[in-house]
Amino acid sequence: MSSTDGTSRPPAGPTPGFLVWRLSMKWRVAVDRSLASLGLTHAQYSLLASLLDLQQDGTRPSQRRLADHTGLEPLYVSKLARTLETAGLLKRTPDPADTRAVQLALTAHGHTLTSRAVVLVQELMDRLLEPLGGLGGPDTSAFTRDLTALLDVPLDAPPTNESTKRPTNKE
Repeated sequence: MSSTDGTSRPPAGPTPGFLVWRLSMKWRVAVDRSLASLGLTHAQYSLLASLLDLQQDGTRPSQRRLADHTGLEPLYVSKLARTLETAGLLKRTPDPADTRAVQLALTAHGHTLTSRAVVLVQELMDRLLEPLGGLGGPDTSAFTRDLTALLDVPLDAPPTNESTKRPTNKE
């Protein structure tokens, strides 16, 4: 779409970024509400469920690896891990291969609670994804592929649109 001065304008209506942000906020609130009965927040769930998933593969991840896996800031993961350790849901132990790192593992109580939380969140996601056919729907698979492609774009990727290039003195 072009404006009267010949420059490009985005189409009217909400941008994809705005819609992704709104959806993430809506789903965060929904997950928080769903997990309230278990005493967990969405952020705590993200950390615990990711830890459960990694542990099932036989991995005992460091806090840093878990931060990379969840997309949460390392400092925030450290704070969450301490809180969850105090609650008896995980244990933090020094990494024998790197004295600066801390490894995380679910306790038996943490495993049980996280397993219950996963069921609740899967039921919630199936409801929220109903317009796309639920968790197993083909449209959900396509949606997941699209989101994965967007998440795979590095934050420091160079601009690809001519209009985003900065002018040089030679232009």
